[in-house]
This record gives sequence, structure tokens and C-alpha cells, in this order.
Amino acid sequence: MASNDHTTDSSSGSPASEYEKWKQHIIDIENEPKDLKTTEWNIYKVPFNLRKLNEEAYTPQSVSIGPIHRGLESLNPMQEQKLRYLKLFWSHCENKTKDMDKFKEFLEVEERNIRECYAEKLCDKFEREELVMMMLLDSVFIMELFLRTQNVEKQTDPDDIIVKQSWLNKSIQRDLLLLENQIPFLILEKLYSTFVPDFRKKKHATFIELASDYFACYHNEKCDEERKSSPGCVQIRMNCGTSKKGDSTSGEKTGSSDSKGESPKHFTDLIRSFNICKDDPKEFKERFPLKNATKLRESGVSFEKVDNRCLVDIKFKKVKCLSWFLCLGCMPNSTYLKARLEILELKVDNTTECVLRNLIAFEQCHYPTQPYICNYVSFIDSLIQTKDDVELLVEKEVIMHELGSDREVATLVNGLCKHVVTDKTCYADIIDSLNKHYKRRWYRTMAILRLVYFRDAWRGSSTVIGIIVLILTIINFCRIFGLFPWP
Repeated sequence: MASNDHTTDSSSGSPASEYEKWKQHIIDIENEPKDLKTTEWNIYKVPFNLRKLNEEAYTPQSVSIGPIHRGLESLNPMQEQKLRYLKLFWSHCENKTKDMDKFKEFLEVEERNIRECYAEKLCDKFEREELVMMMLLDSVFIMELFLRTQNVEKQTDPDDIIVKQSWLNKSIQRDLLLLENQIPFLILEKLYSTFVPDFRKKKHATFIELASDYFACYHNEKCDEERKSSPGCVQIRMNCGTSKKGDSTSGEKTGSSDSKGESPKHFTDLIRSFNICKDDPKEFKERFPLKNATKLRESGVSFEKVDNRCLVDIKFKKVKCLSWFLCLGCMPNSTYLKARLEILELKVDNTTECVLRNLIAFEQCHYPTQPYICNYVSFIDSLIQTKDDVELLVEKEVIMHELGSDREVATLVNGLCKHVVTDKTCYADIIDSLNKHYKRRWYRTMAILRLVYFRDAWRGSSTVIGIIVLILTIINFCRIFGLFPWP
């Protein structure tokens, strides 16, 4: 009886039997699990602790791209539009079905590489043929959408609901930047360079240029104007992206037209590259707390909006010998008398949270040692603690928002960094300089003088005139009583 009990315990998974399985697992080389090639991963599921904060920010609303959200019932209506775009795209090609067969063959050759782009075996539930067909349909849909959108005013197709209905176009644009809604960029580059007829390419020599135009609303406006007026500027901006350490994927390997730089992994990576600049690499150091915007203003720090700069490029400037006279910073041409924190204007609307959350999630998974966007959001989060901070930054045009109130902006920004892990920051030197500036009592005294008596040029000039009148009055008083001899 005891023997039977022992047998039952062993078969039901006792610690001893489990240990024997582990030993056999180590000994049996043939059954050894395949190594996970994590260096090839670049498309991820959003970590659970981030996703639970706002599920909607990571979930497509109109169209599913790739394997992660495929089959979602609410997105099924767009499948018909995908098939329609499939027909329309190949109808512009000279050899229609032959070209389609060639592209399918390319996808079959790249099938293994495509699978390796997705983290945690996200494609394993799809058979080879099913995965290839999915990539073909989704890539052609994206390509036809981009090509049609570049000439919206010339579109005469009355049945194209995406072009006709701007809300749907905007919703799809939002879906295409989601981290979980991506396909590898190399597929789209191959499709554009090989199968898109020249007459449809127009001014876009490469797919990166076409994609950059489609996502132009996520560019800095000044940079976007320069990009449109300067041939080849897009490729330069694409080089702003930095590669994951150990990832040997180059522009040449992925089919990018710019062999000197990195090709983005997908659209989320593309949007990230718009906002960082490799020309000015930053050193990551230990993080320290930073005072909020209103407290920094009380120490004489001026917040200034700048243009023609990457989003993450924040600078703190002051001339030490002149900064002793911060109270005169309101006077005309007195830039060098100020302690200036220069920040590119942040535009906050209904899509901002979605964009930033997906960029943050991507950096947490793919660029943990180069979290530029995470550091930027954390810096802005430190500046904003209450609606008063938002009001100040709005007044200085550092933030422009379309939300209902300043309090909503504060709530949005303060929630973005929750559960985000960053041990170091690229703004360590700026934070250190700001903290040292804040601790100087003289600067706070000058700031009070400026806020009370030198708030603007009119009040400042009135204060100066008042001081002069006071001095002359005192001198005249002293002369009357013989304290000063008459000349």
C-alpha cells in the first residue's frame, strides 16, 4: 500500500521526480531548446505593467498589421479594404500577377528573418504560408495607402473611404505607429524599390521618404520644412536613430537606400528617429531629482521655446558673470542676462499619450541603454507637478495643448513614467546645473526682484526711473540741509 502511494506521488510530479526530469533535460542534447535570438528582436508585445495603465493606447482601433492583433473581431471590416487595395496596387504594375508572384517568393525566402523580428515567438502560431500571405496583404495595403495619401487632392476614386473620411485616415495613421502593430521595414522597402512603378514614386526616391511624408505630423515643423526644401535631408534624419548594441542590421542589409546609416526597424522606430539626433550624442549618468517649473522660475530660470531642434535636445544656458543680474532679464536684447532653459515646443493633443507610450514601451524593450524618449518624458514630468506648472509652460509656449484644462495635461504627463525603468539619464548635467542654480540664494533674490519689479520692459523701465528719481531726491534733500555743498 505504501509502495503504491509512493508511486502515485512520484508520477504526480514530486520534487524528486521533477529534479530527475531536469537532469534528463540537461543530458538529452537532442531535445535542447533552440537559443532565442534576442538580438534580432525589434517588434514586441508591450510589457504587461505598462499595458495595464492604458490598454487603449497600445491597441489598434481601425486596422491590424502583423500577427499580434490579427483576427481581432473589431478590426475585421478593414480586411475588405485590404483586399481592395491589393487589387488596386497590382493593377498599376505592368506584369501584375508575375510581379505578385515574385514578391511572394521574396517573402518566402525572408520568412525565417521575418519570424526572428518578432519577440517571444509571436509568429509561431502561424504556418509558413499563412505568415507569408499576411505579410503580403498588410505590406501592399500600407504601400497603396501611402501612395494614395501623398496625392489626396488628385484622388478621384469615390469608393475609397479611407481617403474620403479624414477621421478614418487619421485613425489608421495612429494604428500604424503602435509597437504591437508592425511589420519589418525591409518588406516595405523591397516592395517599394522593386515593384512600385516609377510614375507612382514621384518625388520620393526611397520608401523612407514616402513614409516620412506620411508621418510628417510627428516631425518638428521647422525640420519638416527644411526636409521638404532639401533633397536627401530625410536620409540624414534617418541616421539620427541609433541601433541596438549587438544588432548588426545595417541600411545595406535591410535594403535601405542610405547604406551609410541605419534603416529603421519599423514605423515606431521611424517616429523615434524623428525626435533624437545622433549628431549630438549624450552621455547617460545617474539620475537626480529636479525641481518643478514654478520653483525653477523662483530661482530666476527662464523657460524659452526654441525651433529647429530635436525634441529631446534640451539645453540650459547662462553666462556666469552676467547671471548675477537676472533681474534685468526683461530688458530688450538682454538674452545673456538670463538663465535660459531651452526646450522645443511640446504639442499635446488626443494622440500624444498614445505616441509617447508606444515610444516609451519600444525603448524599454529595444533601447534600454539609450532611453532618450523615456528620459525626455521623465524630465518634463519632473517640471510638471501641478496645473500651475503647466500654466507657466503654456505661457512660455514650451507646451501647447488642445486638452480641456491644464490639470488634464498635468495628469497625462505625470502618468506616462509610471512603471518605466531608467537607471540613468542623458540630462544629468542639465539637472545638476539647474539644482546648483536653485540653491544659490542670490539668484532667488534676483528672481523675486524680477518677478515683482522687472516682470516686463515697461515695469522694469518704470522701476529704473523710480530708482533714479529717488536717488536725485535724496541728493537734493542732502544739499538743502548742507550735507552736500552746492556746486
